[in-house]
Amino acid sequence: MHRHTRRELLSTLGMAGLAFVLGATLVASAHEKHPATTGRATEEAPFLAENDAAMTRMMNGMAVKPTGDVDRDFVAMMIPHHQGAIDMAVALLRYGHNEQLRRLAQEIIVTQQQEIAAMRLAIGEPLPPSEPAPTQPPRATR
Repeated sequence: MHRHTRRELLSTLGMAGLAFVLGATLVASAHEKHPATTGRATEEAPFLAENDAAMTRMMNGMAVKPTGDVDRDFVAMMIPHHQGAIDMAVALLRYGHNEQLRRLAQEIIVTQQQEIAAMRLAIGEPLPPSEPAPTQPPRATR
C-alpha cells in the first residue's frame, strides 16, 4: 500500500481537507497530552482504535490518482469521505452513551448513505446490493 506524504494529500484534498486534517491532528494531540483522560483511556480504547481505522481507510481512499474526469474523480474522493463519516458514526453507536449524539450518528449514517447513492447514480455507476444496517448484526444464513 502506498503511503502518501502530507503534501500529496493536501494537494489532493484542498483547503477543506487541510482543515479536516488539522482538526483531527489537534484533537488527537490534545487527547494524548491530557493525563486526566488516561483513566478512561482503557474504556475508550476500542472506540479510538475503530475510529482511527476508519480515518486511515478514509484518508487512503481519498488519495485517488486523477483520471482527467473531474466528475468521476470527485466521486472517487467523496465516497471514501462519506464512508468514513458512516464508519465513525457506527463506532459512536457501538461505544457512545449520549442519546443526542447517538441520534445524530444515526442521521449521519442515513444521509451519507443517500449521498453516496446519489453520487454513484449521477455518474452512471450501479448501486451495490442492499446490506443490513451497519449497526445490526449480519443475518444468519440457513
